[in-house]
Amino acid sequence: MARVDDMTGTGNGAGEERRTGSRLRSAAVRRLRDPGVWRRGAVLSVCAILLALLMVLHRHVPNDVGNLGSLIETFLPWFGLFVPVLAVLALLRRSATALIAVLVPALVWVGSFGGLVTDKNGPGGDLMVVSHNVNADNPDPQGTASAVAASGADVVALVELKPGMVPVYEKALAAAYPYHSVRGTVGLWSRYPVGDSGPVDIRLGWTRAMRATVSAPQGPVAVYVAHLPSVRVKLRAGFTANQRDRSADRLGEVIAAEPNRRVILLGDLNGTMNDRSLNAVTSQMRSTQGAAGDGMGFSWPASFPMARIDQILVRGVEPAASWSLPRTGSDHLPIAARVTF
Repeated sequence: MARVDDMTGTGNGAGEERRTGSRLRSAAVRRLRDPGVWRRGAVLSVCAILLALLMVLHRHVPNDVGNLGSLIETFLPWFGLFVPVLAVLALLRRSATALIAVLVPALVWVGSFGGLVTDKNGPGGDLMVVSHNVNADNPDPQGTASAVAASGADVVALVELKPGMVPVYEKALAAAYPYHSVRGTVGLWSRYPVGDSGPVDIRLGWTRAMRATVSAPQGPVAVYVAHLPSVRVKLRAGFTANQRDRSADRLGEVIAAEPNRRVILLGDLNGTMNDRSLNAVTSQMRSTQGAAGDGMGFSWPASFPMARIDQILVRGVEPAASWSLPRTGSDHLPIAARVTF
């Protein structure tokens, strides 16, 4: 008799679940049949479509006024944060139309940046390189140099070197890197012989770029180290980047004329790969982070990285892995990559 009661109770529970599920489905169908569900949220729907268009057509935003296009492109991945905000507002508004519209920018963001959030690091690599803007006002240059050397890199590029601090870096890196060259405020340290070192004129009036040939075991590679001029965001002037843009154009001309088939560019370009103003450089080289990176690889500011303005770009070698290193005394994170010849 007890078994019969148990079975009856179980059956009633299952029946109740079915009735509950049926009521929920019926309520959902009634809501969808309500004309108001589709009429509400017109403003949210328009905002969602405009967001999608901005992410797709960002290169058509003019740079004539305050370099607005470059400013948008610098922080373009962060526009994805508007998607969940719009989705929540659509739910609060109980608008099916707005919810469907929000799917459009969501899919655009995934298509544009979804591949960057995954870890594409691969094994191997013939040469490991590190690039770091050490910050001229770094309170701990000794510690920064030690952290960079501890990375195990074969080649290290440092930019924003304060002349008085160069001996500190030279001494701290001497044991791991017997070959080095410093030109102006940029420098290159290497485990392998460095030759043909010289400054690169990027139209600044002082030296913030250099080129050298590193004789790696797999063959020579031309290594460029560059620190393009800083950009500023001002209330009236907007995104002031004209000097950086001119320097980027000149650097692109020099790299285009480089006779060595293998080229690596290391440094702080003060711009992201999306920024059209860097096309003279980025159009002819590959980003190691984009090709083989771990996540977005944001490098600045170190306290809360929001953009990857420090770059490792290559031509004639294959990116194997790319990542950001732990914070040092600088306001930038060091970045690293392994490449295959």
